[in-house]
Amino acid sequence: MPNQFKAEVFQNQFLPQDTREVHAIMTVTVQASDGIAATPNNGRLFGIICDTSGSMGGAKIHAAKDAIVKVVNLLPEDAYFFIVTGASKASVICPVSKATPEKKTWAIAAIKEIYASGGTLMSTWLSEALEQFKKMPNAVRQALLLTDGQNDDSDESKLNKILQACEGVFQCDCRGVGTDWRVAQLQKIANKLLGTTDIIPNTEMIEVDFRAILEKAMSKDVSDVAMRLWTPQGAKILFCKQVSPDIVDLTHRAKIVKTQVVDYPTGAWGKQESRDYHFCIEVNPGNVGDEMLAGRASLVYTNNGVETKIVEARILATWTDDDAKSTKIDRRVAHYTGQAELAQSIQEGLEARAKGNIEIATAKLGKAVKLAHESGNEATAKLLKTVVDIEDAPTGTVRLKKAVAKEDEMALETRSTKTTRIPKPQN
Repeated sequence: MPNQFKAEVFQNQFLPQDTREVHAIMTVTVQASDGIAATPNNGRLFGIICDTSGSMGGAKIHAAKDAIVKVVNLLPEDAYFFIVTGASKASVICPVSKATPEKKTWAIAAIKEIYASGGTLMSTWLSEALEQFKKMPNAVRQALLLTDGQNDDSDESKLNKILQACEGVFQCDCRGVGTDWRVAQLQKIANKLLGTTDIIPNTEMIEVDFRAILEKAMSKDVSDVAMRLWTPQGAKILFCKQVSPDIVDLTHRAKIVKTQVVDYPTGAWGKQESRDYHFCIEVNPGNVGDEMLAGRASLVYTNNGVETKIVEARILATWTDDDAKSTKIDRRVAHYTGQAELAQSIQEGLEARAKGNIEIATAKLGKAVKLAHESGNEATAKLLKTVVDIEDAPTGTVRLKKAVAKEDEMALETRSTKTTRIPKPQN
């Protein structure tokens, strides 16, 4: 079983005397997962949560219904699914069912009866979805939430409460169609439920996006995997972040297993999947020549209450007075530190632009252009071009565009945390 996941740690373990912080990047790759895949009895459960509030009327609800029908038809027959529609309250129009031809036909008939009316209370949608997911606690559990609008402010405390209950039960990818929804609201749901957030600028793109989410969900075959981090006595974990394929700060999601051991949720994994994690551990500094194990990072899979350690890697620290060794920054650590800085610069730049602070917005977005150029993050560089005119990318010299399409600004905001992997060195 351990050889099915591969883990590598990249770091400069050599530290100057009195230095406390140890940084490491851990790359985890699934090479095969046959031995720990979800068994047919566990299965895969895919939930569709669709906004049917009044603002979804017309082209949006028609496109959403067509896309949901296509998704239902694409479900493999050994998968399970359910459909929840939501406005001021939620309805389960199709409870948990196996994706047999008969059940698909029945679900599609129910989908065709969907209509749009009412307000937007997302807590009720997630509450109904949670009850469905609880029916298959050992399955790989994934949801897709589509909305076109903003959650009612009166729902804030209920939404927070239901998100706490949903955490760890299922993952949820959130999609906003059009430009009348709030990025922060959907990111809050997706981040809590280890999912993604993105914009679907127009109704014609709903089906393609839904297909991609379903394909990814059906590729997952190992659920409930945690990143377990052991640290020596007196050490403190300053942060734990997923840094690829996008940035997800897991630091405050730590669950204490026992003294010196904590778990961070990573959700479900699929074949050939690869992710990078960045750890920063504060340790008691040693003397020159001292070596220590600063941490052990492992992935732990839980099925029916039984834990299996999938893979483990060691994080080391060696104190030295050799400046040539201690001042060398590991390429991967430097790269992902820069990617985090890139995401922050974009978010701060857009915030300043929204407030009309042109000087700060120009400086922050210019810095983002420079960082994207240096790291080879072409996808983010392309998005930045929709909000700034780039005069010189290497120096980050830019001018803010006077007119920016709302969908371009929202796309940059939602995708600012997507990272690029470090380019391989040229031979």
